[in-house]
Amino acid sequence: MALILMSFAWLDKPAYQIFDAKGDKSDYKQLLKKAAKADIILFGELHNNPISHWLQLELTKDLYEKAKDKLVLGAEMFETDNQLIIDEYLSDIINEKKFEGEARLWPNYKTDYKPLVQLAKDNSLPFVATNIPRRYASVVFNQGLEGLEQLSEDAKRYIAPLPIEVDLTLPGYKKMLEMGGHGHAMSKNFPKAQAIKDATMAHFIVENWKKGKQFIHFNGTYHSDNYEGIVWYLKKANPKLKILTISATEQVEVETLAEDMQNQADFIIATPESMTKTH
Repeated sequence: MALILMSFAWLDKPAYQIFDAKGDKSDYKQLLKKAAKADIILFGELHNNPISHWLQLELTKDLYEKAKDKLVLGAEMFETDNQLIIDEYLSDIINEKKFEGEARLWPNYKTDYKPLVQLAKDNSLPFVATNIPRRYASVVFNQGLEGLEQLSEDAKRYIAPLPIEVDLTLPGYKKMLEMGGHGHAMSKNFPKAQAIKDATMAHFIVENWKKGKQFIHFNGTYHSDNYEGIVWYLKKANPKLKILTISATEQVEVETLAEDMQNQADFIIATPESMTKTH
């Protein structure tokens, strides 16, 4: 019987495999255990990967069972100038139709992020919009960080406090710099436009976290991989924060983690390249 079972083992098609930072196999139980002890969890997703979104929801539900009203949710997918609209929706001041019509939601909101917002709404949890309004990120891309100085004081409320420190020697930003772009100036501004997003997300995470609370944040993997991006700014703001990072990757097979994904995060979720997409 054992031989028969072994002969059919190759037919298994696992939807995902969780690894630790060293590339050793782990599991959801270990991820949850470590996440429950963190102040801030940065869940780096592949935006169109259904396993990423499902595990985000499952982890958030399980963390809520432990933390209850001490849990705070936040996401890159919502821009800071939409916080009022989010709060009005969560408080039933405006209805779902008004919220979805005015909040500049991502195209995959209904399949991928609405369940998280609904979880916050059902349990009276805060949901924080952390990302810089895209119009201001465009200012940085076109004019550099100096372009932000022309903003009104009211507009500056929606971004990290100026001046923004950017370390272009960090591998992630350095790689963007090497990618080039549309001319030298534009190329140099590309990582700065990324950095203002990272700095703003970190700022609003810290602003909405306090000791005894737990903040789970949803963002693209590139914003927290290699403990850079948001992590770098969080550590500058508060070196004592206990931060747990999660990353995601797609591979031909998920039995072993690709070497270049090791040490990308505290936990890495590998899914097959053939995984269906949400959009």
